Amino acid sequence: MANIKSQKKRVLITAEENKKNCAIRSKVKNAVKKFNAAIEAKNVAVATELLPLTIGIINKAKSDGVYHINTASRKISSLNKSFNSIK
Repeated sequence: MANIKSQKKRVLITAEENKKNCAIRSKVKNAVKKFNAAIEAKNVAVATELLPLTIGIINKAKSDGVYHINTASRKISSLNKSFNSIK
């Protein structure tokens, strides 16, 4: 632990931000897993429902600064590609 007061505060804030970012990343991963499960089952109706929701979650994570713009674009592109493969 640091000795300087401002650095002690930064350590605490960083830990809190890390928890939030982990929760957002987990939410994205769960949404992608759910979407991929629908793709595996070749369930077009469910995949059609989940695609905009999953893309929205990824875009929210991107706007929050959890994901880099290119990372979010790559994830969305991958989802669209797999969705188009079962269509």
